[in-house]
Amino acid sequence: MDVKIKTALVSVSDKEGVVDFAKKLQQMGVKIISTGGTAKKLGAAGVSVVGVESVTGFPEMMNGRVKTLHPKIHGGLLGLRDNSEHTAAMKQHGIEPIDLVCVNLYPFEQTVARGTCTLEEAIENIDIGGPSMLRSAAKNHKFVTVVTSALQYDRGMEEMEKNSGAVSEQMRSELARIAFGLTASYDAAIAKYLNGKAGVVYPERVSIALSKAASLRYGENPHQTAAYYKLASSGETCVSSAKLLEGGKEISFNNLLDTNAAFELVKEFDEPAAVVVKHLNPCGCAIDEDICEAYRKAYEGDVVSAFGSIVALNRKVDVKLAQTIMESYSRFGKAKGAGGFFAEVIIAPEFEPAAIEIIRTLKAWGGRVRLMQTGPIDRAKIDSGEFDARCVVGGMLLQRRDLVGWEPDELTYPTKARPTSEQLEDLRIAWLTAKRVKSNTIVLVKNRRVLGVGAGQMNRVESGLIAMKHAGDEAKGSAMASDAFFPFPDNVDNAAEAGIASIVQPGGSNKDDEVIAAADKHGIAMVFTGKRHFRH
Repeated sequence: MDVKIKTALVSVSDKEGVVDFAKKLQQMGVKIISTGGTAKKLGAAGVSVVGVESVTGFPEMMNGRVKTLHPKIHGGLLGLRDNSEHTAAMKQHGIEPIDLVCVNLYPFEQTVARGTCTLEEAIENIDIGGPSMLRSAAKNHKFVTVVTSALQYDRGMEEMEKNSGAVSEQMRSELARIAFGLTASYDAAIAKYLNGKAGVVYPERVSIALSKAASLRYGENPHQTAAYYKLASSGETCVSSAKLLEGGKEISFNNLLDTNAAFELVKEFDEPAAVVVKHLNPCGCAIDEDICEAYRKAYEGDVVSAFGSIVALNRKVDVKLAQTIMESYSRFGKAKGAGGFFAEVIIAPEFEPAAIEIIRTLKAWGGRVRLMQTGPIDRAKIDSGEFDARCVVGGMLLQRRDLVGWEPDELTYPTKARPTSEQLEDLRIAWLTAKRVKSNTIVLVKNRRVLGVGAGQMNRVESGLIAMKHAGDEAKGSAMASDAFFPFPDNVDNAAEAGIASIVQPGGSNKDDEVIAAADKHGIAMVFTGKRHFRH
């Protein structure tokens, strides 16, 4: 059933596009009721409006807190036009039907995202009348059209122009569904803020407000459907705040997971750093004073696994760096026995226009790679209040993000041998890399470059053997990191056999004494962090 729009209530916080929308409504003979600032803006633009106070018989009061919360508004929205009792009540009390509501809400999330926002200011930006009207209109979408965003204006007008001023049942239903999603998300943001103010980390109920960013081709596998949703912006530089530059293939579910893993590791370093990730695990990571050299070292860490990988950098991609990346295989890979190279995604704070041109044209695969530009990395803006969420069937596990990094003041040195400054630097890189690798984890680093990664094995000894095998002779003199403590000295014995010179691990095993004794026996310097980095 189509419903002709005769009366509309327009009251918006974000006034972009509202004048043109209201003018088109007026041209179609629609009576417009409006409030406060919206009424003033429309009136100044020559749109004839009826003030809401003229409808309700009450002035706006309490600094605008009370204006639309009135039976003549909500009765006009909720009344069923095909119910004789409803229509009789509306006639008796002089309630006029309202056929369209155009409302967007006070910018609560944007307000509280400002560092200077006070509790009083936040409370004043909790919209009450807006959500109430949206819910009333959406509930009665059998008769009422509810418009919640400027993005819906043109489509709504096209519908009305096509149907002689009417809106179809299908569109009303769709807009109502979107409106309920908006009010739910809005309330979730308010609850999150108030929980944070109260110091409540895990409240009685959790609603996570997400906005759809994109439909994806499929999930982890082609038979799984998928979509990408974003949290409200916290100001943190991350994958979700990055801009996907033009060109390249459509980004996928797996691309986004891997890109997040790569970028979160490269963010750990202040120095120029490069990370190469495959299937959520770093296969290359290096730092250097020269970002091109950092990339070269990271790529050489595992040129075979780098095929089809994600490349993350914490410096701008200029022409020189773009050329270095695109020529990776021809310059470095052949000597290592790689079968070629291409990247699925390159993510960095910035891309020079000339660098983008090189990436797109220098190699055939360059036209397919996705480029993600994040803007400057500011670690001071990391959202420590955000949850790390994991789904189980029928439920969800929430935990705080693992933001523990390298903490020099917390380190202890249980062995007779003490690491040199160069070894400490390699241990730092190994520890930060291990934090981002699937457990059980062993990482080997030398000269600020990851040599080998043992990831996701059911026992730590096997992870160690994999990392050492990959490093080969280069393991001699390297630094080893373990994401959790050694339950037995076997990993230390294997490390000694490979020539590893230093080890960082959490400590805390019942057999720490035996592990320390093994390290002393082999002359290995060991560092305890007191923290572990399990990653399941």
